[in-house]
Amino acid sequence: MTRLHPVNASHPHRVLILGAGHIGRAIALLLEDAGSYTLTVADRDAAALKRLQVHSAAPLQVTDDAMLEAAIAGHHAVLNALPFHQAVPVATLCARHGVHYFDLTEDVASTRAIQALAEGARSAFMPQCGLAPGFIGVVGNALAQRLDRVEGLQLRVGALPRYPQGALRYAMTWSTEGLINEYCNPCDAIVQGRRTSVPALGGLETLLIDGVEYEAFNTSGGLGTLPQTWEGRVQQLDYKSVRYPGHHAILQLLLHELRLRDRRDLLKELLDGAVPTTQQDVIVILASARGQRDGRLVQESYAAHILGASVRGQMLSAIQRTTAAGICAALDLVMAGQLPQAGFIGQEQIALEDFLANRFGRIYRAPGSVGDAGSPQAPLARSLQAVGA
Repeated sequence: MTRLHPVNASHPHRVLILGAGHIGRAIALLLEDAGSYTLTVADRDAAALKRLQVHSAAPLQVTDDAMLEAAIAGHHAVLNALPFHQAVPVATLCARHGVHYFDLTEDVASTRAIQALAEGARSAFMPQCGLAPGFIGVVGNALAQRLDRVEGLQLRVGALPRYPQGALRYAMTWSTEGLINEYCNPCDAIVQGRRTSVPALGGLETLLIDGVEYEAFNTSGGLGTLPQTWEGRVQQLDYKSVRYPGHHAILQLLLHELRLRDRRDLLKELLDGAVPTTQQDVIVILASARGQRDGRLVQESYAAHILGASVRGQMLSAIQRTTAAGICAALDLVMAGQLPQAGFIGQEQIALEDFLANRFGRIYRAPGSVGDAGSPQAPLARSLQAVGA
């Protein structure tokens, strides 16, 4: 267990970060750099804790319920950066001890279980606080709210290598397990005003963003709780992952023709052994809402490209920065009383202006983001388009 001391000791909030992997390390670096919290980082891997470059480290077996419960007790908040299958066990212990809970899961079943745990809870429960789900829900909700009547809301996100090679034109930038879930599990959507599920890898389309051609297709988990919020209020809502052209055809071969969707352990072994990891990545975001305002058909869009950056002398990839920024901003907003203090909190409950003004959330409007002009409203202001009378 590694303790990181806050820059400003006048802020007493005690925060436990579970997991010292790529994202857990990024969360710790951002929070340590900002000060304001007394941090504890827990992981079973002593080497991962040591890489945080702090003075003391003691591994914690997060799969040991008694040890985990003892670690959670006495903290104000838990930021869960463990694999998705640890989400519900950790949230259950947080409910027992009245501790605020945040995670990054894209797993739909886990989020539904956490929603049930949050009913009548003494603390706040906020899963899906990363990029997608996470920020994409914040910006999608904001775009839709700017219209009198919403016809369609399309959300597109890609975590891509800046220098793609090979037929897949892809590199691992985050969890292989999470990626496989996205490619295999059913995808939430709204079709003709009603919540439904659509198959992963369906809905293939071509995108052109700032002169670069991409493809996009349905993947699971990116919408968070937006379908619950917007059912009956929007005709079409979907989420698709952005990839370089050609990626989708190879996935179809692997998952459907070779039936590896039914052998996920083998698929993970193959991907881990053949697809390289990279820190040289880029986050591509394109969100669009189409509908009526003042009797006219209009489209509101947000687009961004976000790169990696150094924090406290350590390089963080684009996916590390954006994912960690999402959960850190959510923590800030709850602790500042800008969000409910108990019960379930969906990402769409965050006002986009509050998120972009936050010290962590502002990376989504930093130099390198499309439309940045030093103002939280700049990415949206540039994109209003009248597309018909």
